[in-house]
Amino acid sequence: MLAIVNGKIYTMTGKVIDKGSLLIEDGKIKEVGQAVEIPKNADVIDASGKYVFPGFIDAHSHIGIFEEGVGDIGEEGNECTNPVTPQLRAIDAINPGDQAFKDAIMGGITCAFTGPGSANVIGGQSIIIKTYGKIIDKMVVKEPAGLKIAFGENPKRVYGEQKKMPATRMATAALLREALVNAQNYKVKYQKSLNDPDKVIERDLKMEILCDVLDKKLPLRAHAHRADDIMTAVRIAKEFDVDMVIEHCTEGHLIADELAELGIPAVVGPSFSSRSKVELRNLSFTTPGILADKGVKVAIMTDHPVIPIQYLPVCAALAVREGMKEEDALAAITINAAEILGIAQRLGSLEKDKDADVVIWNGYPLDIKSKPHCVIVNGEIVYEEGC
Repeated sequence: MLAIVNGKIYTMTGKVIDKGSLLIEDGKIKEVGQAVEIPKNADVIDASGKYVFPGFIDAHSHIGIFEEGVGDIGEEGNECTNPVTPQLRAIDAINPGDQAFKDAIMGGITCAFTGPGSANVIGGQSIIIKTYGKIIDKMVVKEPAGLKIAFGENPKRVYGEQKKMPATRMATAALLREALVNAQNYKVKYQKSLNDPDKVIERDLKMEILCDVLDKKLPLRAHAHRADDIMTAVRIAKEFDVDMVIEHCTEGHLIADELAELGIPAVVGPSFSSRSKVELRNLSFTTPGILADKGVKVAIMTDHPVIPIQYLPVCAALAVREGMKEEDALAAITINAAEILGIAQRLGSLEKDKDADVVIWNGYPLDIKSKPHCVIVNGEIVYEEGC
């Protein structure tokens, strides 16, 4: 049993608790509050003068798939041989030995959404993992966690250079629609086969995962920067009545009212980068704040390794500098991120019975000078400052 006492606790779902205590048992939060009775046999961490937060969540990255410091041999995120690859699974490509996992823990990021890149129209299945562990199967929080689709420059560039479809935005949308229609047809045939043993159809891994999307068991995670690409993604989601999260959402501030009205969440970023291509011409740290003010549920991402994952709190701080409310910025890397990812029953806040992923900061985490003093994952201390 582990107890954290005398800290300033940000539960992210209730009031800030000054000089509060948090009790951890069997990897879960047992109790949190100001009047927590600490058992005599508990190991106690005195967090006086420090800030206690849930572990931060990066809602979009490629950690473990695009590895640090190993060059092309560590790039596993894009299968650039076929534009439609829903059957690919991120879990089969992640290397837990990626140096970035250690950086994440030292930066207070204890959970990350990771998956394929944006070369393909349909890139494959993403996954949510804890950032501490040696065996990827034991690090899984949710798998699959979304199906990657991509609009805009990347698919048309990759396949246009190969003289293949898609070479235009029209073709990208057409290929996605075609795949979803094929899944609808497969679903009808499968349902009919259940009533007639002579008509049993063979399994099709591509169609099975697309049927999960059609059944709303899995959201589409749509790579879209430009406002028109975002609206194409939304148009297709409405046509097929599927759940969708907009990723990057670089020009989301230009259509904030529409996104708010539609109730579609946005994972915004990476904003701490250059305007490396045309569709990033309106890149700004004002975007997440504008979206949040309009009522869009917002998370902030690093898109690691585009921005190193440990700088997720810096991205949130820069969004605050450009007008985002502090409480919205903190929510964007904790409870909002968890809700968008569908894991809020376990992570994103400090509440009873949730996973004991806790970070004690030596200062306010949106202050550039602050660092994690102690990082706890699943109730285990995995990093202490100075170690």
